[in-house]
Amino acid sequence: MDRIMMNFRNIPDVLATLALLATLFSGCTKQSLEASYNNQETKIDNYISALVTKDSIRVVHNAGAHRAVLVEGEGDPLSNKGSVAFYYAGYVFNGNISSSNLFATNHEPTATSSSFNAPGFPLEVRIEDMSDSQLLEGLYNGLVGVQAGEECVILFSGKYGFGKKAVGTIPANSALAYHIWVESINND
Repeated sequence: MDRIMMNFRNIPDVLATLALLATLFSGCTKQSLEASYNNQETKIDNYISALVTKDSIRVVHNAGAHRAVLVEGEGDPLSNKGSVAFYYAGYVFNGNISSSNLFATNHEPTATSSSFNAPGFPLEVRIEDMSDSQLLEGLYNGLVGVQAGEECVILFSGKYGFGKKAVGTIPANSALAYHIWVESINND
């Protein structure tokens, strides 16, 4: 009986030890996730640096999103209250963009070359406050400022994508890249 009572007296110590281990584990996981996002940012920076050295490409950074403008657009830039119609090809970004990591597109030429089924018409989105937006935070931040006719690549770490949630073929915490072809802008 004394042995049983002794074990019950140790329960607070055991619970405290378990709580400490859980805290340490979650801290390590958070540090690991931040290290992963930092690694993704480095890959994004390297990819953009390689693009910039090849061509005269303008790069725009906005709240975690990086937009490499491949073809300049015209007219008023998209405001954070406007609407935009665009074609896109979405990729899981592992340091490069290729048909092997394409996860969605509505751009018919990209779909055809990748044996992917695409609707072939532009996506039309009203850009509003990020809290009301249907877009991923990284895509929202990357689109603000685009112009009609612009072709660009928007890249962002998993922190600004789906985060800890896996979606379809997209693993959790994945960096993403969107090749964008802007059709029209309306800021009214």
